Amino acid sequence: MTDRVQSLTVVLDDDYRVDDVEFIVNAIRMIKGVRTVENGPVVDHADWMARMRVGTDLQNEVLEMFRNKLK
Repeated sequence: MTDRVQSLTVVLDDDYRVDDVEFIVNAIRMIKGVRTVENGPVVDHADWMARMRVGTDLQNEVLEMFRNKLK
């Protein structure tokens, strides 16, 4: 017997305007077996801060790798 799935999570590749997302939401609603689709949370300053921190951390790791390689 296999496991059952009751829901899926969709993550978009970028931030989209609410009116542009409506086309994606409508397309997902047309898929067989989909009962409901709702818009996710709106991007706010906390999202931007988190992304900047991740980017900075990644940049620092790459720079540190090059520094160690040049030693």
